[in-house]
Amino acid sequence: MPTKTFVCLWGVILTLGLCPFARAAGFDQTLSLEGISFHITCANQGSINPLRIEPKGLKKRNDVITRDIEGAVTGAEVSDLNADGSPEIYVYVSSAGSGSYGTLVAYSANKKKSLSEIYLPPLEETPKAMKGYMGHDEFAVIESSLARRFPLYKDADTNSAPSGGMRQIQYKLKAGEAGWILKIHRIDQF
Repeated sequence: MPTKTFVCLWGVILTLGLCPFARAAGFDQTLSLEGISFHITCANQGSINPLRIEPKGLKKRNDVITRDIEGAVTGAEVSDLNADGSPEIYVYVSSAGSGSYGTLVAYSANKKKSLSEIYLPPLEETPKAMKGYMGHDEFAVIESSLARRFPLYKDADTNSAPSGGMRQIQYKLKAGEAGWILKIHRIDQF
């Protein structure tokens, strides 16, 4: 029979999601800013999942966005990185498997009328950012930037034991030719 301490500790492990073989919980969150809200849902079951983003409060089009993602939603944030008075929604996705490669699904509310997609260029386009990368990304809005942080791997490192420190990339939201793009503003290594 397990001791009370073991049962209590096991409950904490399951509650915090630290159990490696526990089933991932679905994601369901509503975020609001500047009078616009986004209801984000994802089953987070299996390696391919349907992501649903339901906007409310847009002046012209409040079309629901549905798309399949590879992996599970690990978080979401709403912000106004470019300070134009219209919010953006940032949904963080982590791939299935040991690499937990991070991707981003993001949309901008153009003048609070309709949504357009925000493009995050692949790390491969910036060799300085890519060197030592093997996944395990974390994303967060930090003031007026989107930050992406991940451990760095040396040549002999295994996927579970990085020894090269950390890299953080800060992106700024800029208008592109056909929409919005996150451009690298700064790369730090520590």
